[in-house]
Amino acid sequence: MNNGNRIIVALDFDDRGAAEALVARLGDACGHYKVGLELLTSAGPGLVRELRGRGHEVFLDLKLFEIPDSVAGAVRAAGALGVSMVTVHAMGGTGILTAAVEAAREFPRLRVLALTVVTSMTGSDLADVGIAAASTEEQVLRLARLAVAAGCDGVIASPREVGALRAALGPEPLIVTPGVTLPGAAEGGHARAGTPGAAFGAGASHIVVGRSVTRAADPVAALGRVRAGI
Repeated sequence: MNNGNRIIVALDFDDRGAAEALVARLGDACGHYKVGLELLTSAGPGLVRELRGRGHEVFLDLKLFEIPDSVAGAVRAAGALGVSMVTVHAMGGTGILTAAVEAAREFPRLRVLALTVVTSMTGSDLADVGIAAASTEEQVLRLARLAVAAGCDGVIASPREVGALRAALGPEPLIVTPGVTLPGAAEGGHARAGTPGAAFGAGASHIVVGRSVTRAADPVAALGRVRAGI
């Protein structure tokens, strides 16, 4: 694994120009970017192709939650774009997870990651949707085990669950953690945030950083502080 590409910068913009400006400013300092629904809807797949053409890895964060055939089609489309990772909702169950895994077999470098519990959610949010019998960590672990059993390459979870996940899943599955911020930085809507050092120290394979870098006065220096923190 390329250690430099274990830090993923989230291009959480609604404008292609702003995303391209940040990529240009970071230059060789960053080799891995996350493109989510907001930017994909705004900029279209052309931006993903552009990033790949420049040699960057792309984590396409689609959070797919649809009927299995539709999920499989979306995963194949992601694979055709050349992305490294794509996300599906573990809450969709075994049918969705298996469909994604099978579709990804056509693209050997594509990794299917299962989203466990969105990092903005808390125990009270889970209770609102009828999951009152489990704590957030218990639900994360349950969904992670389901995802790995279905053949997913790894999971998405907050920094606070990484240690328990690594202990439960062993060394092989990827654990990608959004909600990672520099000490003292705003958490940007993540209810279960953590620092880069804590995430990697607990066993994360990759971290996703957003505003700590993208909204910094000097993004290159901020990314350097992320590296220094691990």
